[in-house]
Amino acid sequence: MTKYDEYKVIHVMEGGCGTLLLGSSGLPIKKLEATLNEEAAHGWQLVFQVIENKRFLLFWTRETVIITLGRSHS
Repeated sequence: MTKYDEYKVIHVMEGGCGTLLLGSSGLPIKKLEATLNEEAAHGWQLVFQVIENKRFLLFWTRETVIITLGRSHS
């Protein structure tokens, strides 16, 4: 098991307009890829991810990806 010296938690959320208009809009995959590539360029590695469904306003739910990144200084 890899031991990391620091951790970072980020979240990427489904758009609110698509949720309101269509009932669901899906996760922004391109934004997720761009975020992970940018963090990887700074030495961060994906440690764990989870998809969470949160209530949005009264009747809708919206997906959020919660990502834990880690990096070592060695």
